[in-house]
Amino acid sequence: MAITLNGTTGITTPDITSTAGFDSADLTGDIAAARITTALNATGSAPIYAARAWVNFNGTGTVAIRASGNVSSITDNGTGDYTVNFTTAMPDANYSAIATSTNTGVGYGAYAVGYESVRARTVASWSFWTGSSTALQDTGFNNVAIFR
Repeated sequence: MAITLNGTTGITTPDITSTAGFDSADLTGDIAAARITTALNATGSAPIYAARAWVNFNGTGTVAIRASGNVSSITDNGTGDYTVNFTTAMPDANYSAIATSTNTGVGYGAYAVGYESVRARTVASWSFWTGSSTALQDTGFNNVAIFR
């Protein structure tokens, strides 16, 4: 039986038309941790944590989301200053946010990413800035992942 893990729709399995080869966990919808680990090709005993939200967006001109999960929109707060707004709020503000930013064809292409301390981290959004050591700058390729 194939199990599909999708960041948008969740865990799906094919319709069960026969009980042959299935145990009670399959028939009740419970999925053992070992089965999830196998489905994710994970090894070792360290716990597995899924991203609670992620986004890939263009931060130049009119900000545009290319692809995302649990992100409703991006707010352009000004040059190189963005807020990622979550579709479903985080359980608290103690999440880990990871961001990368780059432009192609400009200098080396990599830019610093920093947490915008002027705005408080909230359960509904996370703000950050991009730029060089001397000035904030809009960047074309931005990626954010939120873990909790």
